Amino acid sequence: MADKKNDSKEIEAAWIRELAGILDETGLSEIELEKGGMRLRVARTNAPAIAAAAVAPAPAPAAPAPVVEPASAPSPANHPGAIPSPMVGTAYLSPSPGSDAFVKVGDQVSEGQTLMIVEAMKTMNPIASPRGGVVKEILVQDAQPVEYGEALLIIE
Repeated sequence: MADKKNDSKEIEAAWIRELAGILDETGLSEIELEKGGMRLRVARTNAPAIAAAAVAPAPAPAAPAPVVEPASAPSPANHPGAIPSPMVGTAYLSPSPGSDAFVKVGDQVSEGQTLMIVEAMKTMNPIASPRGGVVKEILVQDAQPVEYGEALLIIE
């Protein structure tokens, strides 16, 4: 029986590390999942540490060193041509796996043209261009989780 408890703790620790890695990769502030009767929430606080709370106690992963960005680097979210996500969800750059992306860097787009899809609660929400212009930069990857207000791409 002791082996099952240790195995369970190792699985929980691995799960926490995996979710913490997703937070780092995506820039999300928190993730909450339920799996097999266990509920796990991993959140990034104002301090550069990762807090974890689970139904069963599990060891917290070591906090990664915070990424320090140069003060002179402008944030894409502040760019006047940035198109923000209208919701929390998962961004998809193409209508289906394996098909061409809606837009690529350098494409001329018109107002109302679909730029990408953000899936929220199993609903596919097309993100339409609010204006015409040229796609200068795509700031998200396909199937990347996005937060409300996060810059998705830049159109000039």
